[in-house]
Parts: sequence; structure tokens; C-alpha cells
Amino acid sequence: MRTTTRLALLGAGVSLLTTAVCASPAQAGDGGSGDITIDKVVVNGGKPVVVGTTKAVSAKVSVTASDDSGIAETTYISAFGPSPNFAQIWADAGDITCVKTNATTSTCSGTLTFDPQASTGFVDNGAAATWKLGTLVSANDHDFIHRDAATTFKVQRASKLTADASPEPVKKGRAITVTGKLSRANWEDNQYHGYASQPVKLQFRKKGSSTYTTLKTIRTTSTGSLKTTVTASVDGYFRYSFAGTATTPAVNATGDFVDVR
Repeated sequence: MRTTTRLALLGAGVSLLTTAVCASPAQAGDGGSGDITIDKVVVNGGKPVVVGTTKAVSAKVSVTASDDSGIAETTYISAFGPSPNFAQIWADAGDITCVKTNATTSTCSGTLTFDPQASTGFVDNGAAATWKLGTLVSANDHDFIHRDAATTFKVQRASKLTADASPEPVKKGRAITVTGKLSRANWEDNQYHGYASQPVKLQFRKKGSSTYTTLKTIRTTSTGSLKTTVTASVDGYFRYSFAGTATTPAVNATGDFVDVR
């Protein structure tokens, strides 16, 4: 059996838009009544939600709950960003579909939309942080359970990385210069800006191989730029590789082939 309820995506410090049959807005915060349980909560498959500068990103969320009377139609889910950077970010309503696993357990799934271009979108880069997913679930016997942080998940600023090796071709034993740039989304002007002072690995993959080997680690400049030299030895691909940070995901540049003669 499928039932439909509503989803709301909110900023830090904002209570759930509405509550289950037996819970009033005054009951915000962790709490509940009866033997209902939240068994599992998953956001975006357990991976960080990575947001760029132009496209809205959808993240699936599912809440599995159990009660001896079965789970009622009314389930609410809200995402809360870090305080005090912003109050309400979105009030983006969409359908949540609840599917019975058995007579006592249901999984309710919906989609959170993260849109950097929306007028109620990211206020500043402080949104790149750990978020809380709040949920309120009710049962057919009027039991209910509310959790302000049923689980947590990360929202990150999308990253880009480039690599350019030259000259091409090059004589064996000569110097190869590898330049590049590490940048990430800035939600205050919806542009990509260089990510300064970050460790980035220069890696090489020999022609015919599928494995990259790290040659050295260098740091980005104040503008996110990268530049280093190596000695030409055999044909292969050079790339930069960034391991990521709490606010920015890992990224690898596309390998640039160099013909050594």
C-alpha cells in the first residue's frame, strides 16, 4: 500500500512545518509517545550532497519506522542547516511515498532539493557543513516519535580540478611542466573560485597501465593554481588529485597525455 505525505526542507532553528495527528507544534524537539521506533534513516545513499553553482541537486531520503499497529499516513521530514548562518532556506514541498514492508513496518521516501539559484537558497558558504535530518512519524494507534536529528549528512561545495602537461611531445630527460587549478563553488556569487593552500598530488599513469602513481604533493597558491616540473621518461598521463576536505569533495583532474621521444 502506498500513501502520500508532504516534505519540507528548512534551515537551522526552524521547527517542523507541521506535526503528526497526536503531536502539536509545542512538542518540537526529541520526544514521542508509545512503542513506535525509527529503525533506519538514509540521506542521499549515505553520501554527501554535493552542490555546484547553477543546477539544483536532488537527494533521496528514506525513513523506516515500526509500530505494532502499523505506520500511519502522516510522516514529516525536514533538513536543518548549521546555525546561525541562516534561518529558513527552503520551504520546498514535495510528496513522500510510504510503502509497507509488513504489517508493522513502513519505509517513507522523498526527495530534498538543494538549489543554489533559488531565491530562498544558500545564504553563504557556511551551508557547507553537517546538516541534521529531523523527522516526525505517527502510528495507526496514535503513537508518535519525533527526532530533531534522526541522522546527519554533509552538504559540500562542488570542486573542479584541471591538469595540463607540456611540452607535448617532449624529449626523454627534458623537463615537463604540469600546471592546473583547484576551484570550488562559491554560493555567495554562484561562481567557482580557486581553493587556496590545499595539498594536491601530482600523479602519473604509464601508457598501457590503468594505475596512477603519486610523484609528489604540492600546495595550491592563493588563487588555487598549481605548477610543478618532472623529468620526462616514458609516454603516459599526468593528472592532479585532491583528497577533499569536510566542506569540499575529492576530485581528480582528467589525465593529460605526454608523448616522450
